[in-house]
Amino acid sequence: MKIVHFSWEFPPVIFGGLGTFITELAQKQVALRNEVTVFSLNHNNNLETYEKWNNIEVYRPQTLDLSSTYLLFADHDFRSWGEYFKFFADVVSYSTISASQFVNQLVRKHGNSYDIIDSHDWLGVMGGMISKRELDLPLIFHIHSTEVGRSVGRGSHVIKDIEFEGGQVADCVITVSYAMKDELEKLGFPPDKIKVCWNGVDPEKYDPNKISIDEKNNLRRNYNIADDENMLFFVGRLVTVKGVDSLLKSMPKVLEDFPKTKLVILGIGDLEWKLKSLAEQLGIKNNVIFRTEFVSEKERIIHYAASDCVVLPSIYEPFGIVCTESMSMGKPTIVGARGTNGFREQIIPNGEKQCGFHINPYDPNDIAWAIKEVLSDKNRSIWMGKNARKRVIEIFSWDAVTKRTLDIYKEFI
Repeated sequence: MKIVHFSWEFPPVIFGGLGTFITELAQKQVALRNEVTVFSLNHNNNLETYEKWNNIEVYRPQTLDLSSTYLLFADHDFRSWGEYFKFFADVVSYSTISASQFVNQLVRKHGNSYDIIDSHDWLGVMGGMISKRELDLPLIFHIHSTEVGRSVGRGSHVIKDIEFEGGQVADCVITVSYAMKDELEKLGFPPDKIKVCWNGVDPEKYDPNKISIDEKNNLRRNYNIADDENMLFFVGRLVTVKGVDSLLKSMPKVLEDFPKTKLVILGIGDLEWKLKSLAEQLGIKNNVIFRTEFVSEKERIIHYAASDCVVLPSIYEPFGIVCTESMSMGKPTIVGARGTNGFREQIIPNGEKQCGFHINPYDPNDIAWAIKEVLSDKNRSIWMGKNARKRVIEIFSWDAVTKRTLDIYKEFI
């Protein structure tokens, strides 16, 4: 089939799980002999406006800075965004220009035909809704997170309205976990439209056997982590919903029993300086290493391989590809399991298939308990890691995710 994606993120620009998802999904769709076109934001207007990337047609129309124009009729919600209002204006510009190019150039002028539109989050659904109305093509609204969840109950009412309207206009809503399905139903999305399709990972790429001992040792040495020290690893954005503050608050308890332990935090975000200040206040500055920059995927994989335990105490996580990556790398993984949290659908916390622990992400003592459980028994830790990788291969491969997605598409073509 011929598939069009509207996705704000696409290589070479990837900010998080959404970008990883669309990159892997589009490539797998092509591998299964589908024709795939992606419309993505041209960040800073310095990327190619068209290219063939891994047999995917990628369009990045150049946008105009419409922020001053939109402010002429913006309400208080928009004006409160301050300097971030340009971001919203750029998304609207990207959406309308991309939809216009798709409808007027690719379809009406050049006579190309397409089977389905897949729009990702509020950032892409506006382009999808415009295109659906013009071409009467089936629209899939792929929801990776919601404004309510990302903002911990606050956020922009305009973005909430865009998400809600997308759910009403779309023929189908695909979301990434049953936890997210429950959230969407509570927000008023039509229950009969919502289908769940978990995200995935490439177990061939995320394979602990492909990382050498030297690569692991070199990374640990770069962080001054000795051979007899434990390495805890967190990867993700440094924002409230990721629960990094609670993780830091758990460290004094961990260090009481395991003083030779260091926590590596890999990520960027608005809370960077607040978290660094918190580490100093807690007296754990020498046991916490902040790496606040983007690193290559290969280097991220080495981080997983070099660690003894991965800790992801999110308070809101629709799915969480970092957990799947950790599992694929054979690591016991500790995850937040309260509220809307897809982590708990990935990690089995007990029994013969246990691969990690569920914790209350609001409670540093609970986080510390789980970390100490992992560090106290190395053989059990290795066993949980093996269970984790086995679970990924059985359930969370990109092949399985892509086939499930294509099956859903076929219901609406």
